[in-house]
Amino acid sequence: MKIINPPKAAAFKPKPLKPRKCKNKACGDMFIPLRPMQAACCTDCAISLARYKALAKEAKAAKQGRAEDRARKEAMKSRSEWLREAQAAFNTFIRERDISEPCISCGRFHKGSYDAGHYRSVGSMPTLRFNEDNVHKQCVPCNQHKGGNVVEYRLRLLGKIGADRLSFLEGHHEPVKLTIDDAKTIKRIYQLKLKDLLAARAEKEAA
Repeated sequence: MKIINPPKAAAFKPKPLKPRKCKNKACGDMFIPLRPMQAACCTDCAISLARYKALAKEAKAAKQGRAEDRARKEAMKSRSEWLREAQAAFNTFIRERDISEPCISCGRFHKGSYDAGHYRSVGSMPTLRFNEDNVHKQCVPCNQHKGGNVVEYRLRLLGKIGADRLSFLEGHHEPVKLTIDDAKTIKRIYQLKLKDLLAARAEKEAA
């Protein structure tokens, strides 16, 4: 019997890899890789790249840890704490809204601090706590040392918002108990309104 030897398989020749850019940001040179997964052009760049990836991983873990801590702290906040944060966001917006106006009570501009003063106080009418017509820029002496200087407040408020809106403020309002979710929503609303207000002001000044 005649034995026929099978033909020899052709020698496998891998395709040459295409040039690529070194992923070490401090380098960025083009190089021809020796391996398909090679990311750096040399040993030094490979070490630098590994360090960068390790630091990035640590930073991501730290950020995630901070976010988890923040979420835990927020979950532990009481209703009164959320309301204080909502009030702070609201008050900041009011002061910025009225930044070019004088004190609502005494009508003066001065170098001292200003509050967001309520016409009808939070204690007497909590329903109007976050009503923008009820809160205006007010100097600290009028707000904190003169009991709100309400008589003068009313005179200038009438000129500012008109009789109908003032009458609404002075009318009867059913008590409303805000929830934690309400406070969160109010805080977010006034953070966004402040952002829009500042952006519009900057755009106007740049024009």
